Amino acid sequence: MLGKGETEPIRVSPQHGERGVRPEEGIEVKVPSGRLETVKVVKYQDAQESPVPGRISEDGLRWTPDDHRLALAAKYEVDAVALDGHGRRSARHTTFTTYVPDERFVAYVKPENRSTVGTGMIVSLDFNREVENRAAVERAVKVTAQPPTDIVGHWFGTDRLDFRPRDYWKPGTKVTVDLHLRDVEAAPGIYGLQHKTFAFTVGRSQVSLVDAAEHTMEVRRDGELLSKVPITAGAPKTTTYNGKMVITEMLEVTRMNGATVGFTDSDGKGEYDIKDVPHAIRLTTSGTFLHGNYWASSSTFGRDNVSHGCVGLRDIKGGSAETPAGWFFDRSLIGDVVEVTGSKDKTVAPDNGLGGWNMSWQNWKKGSAISPSGV
Repeated sequence: MLGKGETEPIRVSPQHGERGVRPEEGIEVKVPSGRLETVKVVKYQDAQESPVPGRISEDGLRWTPDDHRLALAAKYEVDAVALDGHGRRSARHTTFTTYVPDERFVAYVKPENRSTVGTGMIVSLDFNREVENRAAVERAVKVTAQPPTDIVGHWFGTDRLDFRPRDYWKPGTKVTVDLHLRDVEAAPGIYGLQHKTFAFTVGRSQVSLVDAAEHTMEVRRDGELLSKVPITAGAPKTTTYNGKMVITEMLEVTRMNGATVGFTDSDGKGEYDIKDVPHAIRLTTSGTFLHGNYWASSSTFGRDNVSHGCVGLRDIKGGSAETPAGWFFDRSLIGDVVEVTGSKDKTVAPDNGLGGWNMSWQNWKKGSAISPSGV
């Protein structure tokens, strides 16, 4: 969200967050001036990820897909980077979902099929409709692991079902998710579409401990200290959440505008609007990132907390693999855990991103509709 009177340099249609987009609407990315540098569009359908081919026009102002029709019951992600007339970069990241036929429901699934993830990955299903018959739907989802381990589901409300083991996955574990949702009745007259199996592999263990009071982050790989990195966390009035957070998204560069997460000035504009934040690693749905920071003095890191709630690592404009932020980005996986301590904020909510590790195993099982300890 932009402040009043501002225009988005990179315009994406359909709009960010739009639901129920019809197939004939298609996708378009354009800029009013300058030129598009890169456009990446990915389609997620039935737990399968596939790139959407397209091309940038000769004048650099517009990107269109080769196939102008969208898929049904799919989620699309658009990442675009543009250069203005002075060679300055800006970035845009948007998502939308497409129309699902009447009387049907689908689950949008994390992680991606055939991916390699960190040991903190939680299998998360977001349903496009409210589920009344939670037990029937939960029984239709089978999550198994090799080597075997106890895996239990937990409902957050009526449209999200997450699965996790008691403790973090063991490195090398193979996890299979079977969706047998086709024709399962989630609510009166609402039936599932999907009958699909997907799998992922758990890679090495990496858990990073951020101490907001000490302004440091210890990165541990397979239990051994890999590095201790100076950081800056949330300022006294905009503290960082405590607790265990799981990496869910990694962006080489993205735009961050304070207005999108409630940080606005009296004129309605964002308290900050940084168009080219490098090495951005999402930790929560609400907007907590661990990211590169090139605008703060290098003496800030390891000494002061100055952010609006994110964890910042030293970086340079445009990003570099040689900086602490670039070093950490290149060694991270979706599913790695970042745990924050020493902040004066509350513990992150279990449903804010993949925060389920902040619940005890006993309380986690109480959120199952079919577990003996569930409700």
